[in-house]
Amino acid sequence: MDDSLRTVATGDRPDEALIGDNEFCELVRRRGGILLELCGHLTAMPAGEARLTRPLVGRLLLEAGQMETLLDEYGASQNHHWSRFRALVAALKNFAGIGEVLTYIQRRLPSYRLLPVVADFPAATGERVEQLTEVVGAVATALIDEAQRVGVEPPPIAAAVVENEDVQPTGRLARDRGDRIGCDTATTVPRLATEFLNLAVDGEPLRAAAQVAPADYAACFPDPVSEERLRQLTFRFHNLQSLYDTHVAGTSSESADGDLPILRGHASVIYHLLEIATDLAHYYERHTSPRTADAILRERPVVDTDATMATLFGYAMAFSSEFLASGQRLCQGILGRYAEPARLAVPVPSYRGFHVRPSNLVARIVAYYGSSVQMQLDDRLFDAASPFELFRANETINASKRRWLAAEIARVHPDCADSCAPQTVSASVRTIVHRLADEGRIMLYRQPLEFSEQLGHRQGSVLENSVAEIAHLQAMGQLEIRTDLTVTFIGDKRVLADLDVLARCGYGEDAFGNNVALPKALSYLRR
Repeated sequence: MDDSLRTVATGDRPDEALIGDNEFCELVRRRGGILLELCGHLTAMPAGEARLTRPLVGRLLLEAGQMETLLDEYGASQNHHWSRFRALVAALKNFAGIGEVLTYIQRRLPSYRLLPVVADFPAATGERVEQLTEVVGAVATALIDEAQRVGVEPPPIAAAVVENEDVQPTGRLARDRGDRIGCDTATTVPRLATEFLNLAVDGEPLRAAAQVAPADYAACFPDPVSEERLRQLTFRFHNLQSLYDTHVAGTSSESADGDLPILRGHASVIYHLLEIATDLAHYYERHTSPRTADAILRERPVVDTDATMATLFGYAMAFSSEFLASGQRLCQGILGRYAEPARLAVPVPSYRGFHVRPSNLVARIVAYYGSSVQMQLDDRLFDAASPFELFRANETINASKRRWLAAEIARVHPDCADSCAPQTVSASVRTIVHRLADEGRIMLYRQPLEFSEQLGHRQGSVLENSVAEIAHLQAMGQLEIRTDLTVTFIGDKRVLADLDVLARCGYGEDAFGNNVALPKALSYLRR
């Protein structure tokens, strides 16, 4: 019986017509002739002579894409006879696309004006182009073999289907157009630089993955590496590049600031490297991973997994990480030049002043932008980029608190300067502490308070004893003095805007020193 008249197989809908293998073979032969002929040319080329030129890659992508669509329309991926053929077509399209991006990077390198990195990026790119050429050839050979297995006889190799020469004259067209209308430099350039800094933070997993030993590559899936995460980051870099081209490219602002084309080059090369990383992660997760891949290619591999992973981790993500770091420094320098001086008065952290968490958060914000910011308290200036400098401010803060405290004690206990009997001093100090707590002047972290053994045994007045005892309780973490002390930050208004957000959320703490969630605007601090 002709297989076009087969009965419905298990899993097919009873009302769905099925096509037989012979009929489908004829369809694939007609529609896939050019694709198979291209594969035949690649297979017939002597080792080392194949080149992924733009004409060849462009035609491969076109024909493989059309064949993939056809196969999907007929459900080939779910058919035992055709599923490997479908997987190989997808792999050919995937690796041809990676080769296209690699050769594009290779051609565009001189125009990117990339800052130096440790490794030799041009040489590494050339090596990957050669490697991808071999991979595409191997997949093409496997596709020819699979076509014959399913009954599709490849066409004979005749004249070249596509001209594979890509000889171009040197030089470029004269730049004789005037500049476009300039962008709002003060707003647009810092916005682009700030977005690059945001992406540098979100790209932190790239740095971590780039340090992984080859034996641990597979363990990076799905965290921190996955196709989904890489695709999202790729899209954001593409968006940054588009914003630059819309608002800065070809303007007088770009002509006047030599760092701007360098910024654009870094955004572009990272975008293309992430394109490669995304496609390689897709191939691994879909076709190679023991956990998520379809067994069709995993059980009979065509492409060496170690080589694929080395390109993903050792090339695409490693160089993305390098250019992120150099671009980050570039953007911090740009923001420094475009800084708009401003001042911001904010309250001192209510829980123990500038101790470890508030100081570190302030310093991380300043370091993120790379700007110079100072914190002014009374007549002293502190470097806001240094947590240790901010720690030192607590000396001045605590001295101000003690002066304020003495005035408050005198208010609630007018005769506090007089000398009294030890028992009277002890009772007076306790009364003063609890009254100040009731009025919200001090915050109690422990109840009942554990007063020191020296209470009532110190020399001096009620005032002196109260100040000493409260200082002891503060040092023991049992209470904190509440004041309206403020500090003033001086620096770029963009940095101060984030410091203002931090201060409004209590510097990441509540009144009892418990950590609180930081707002979305400070999401870069959560990493």
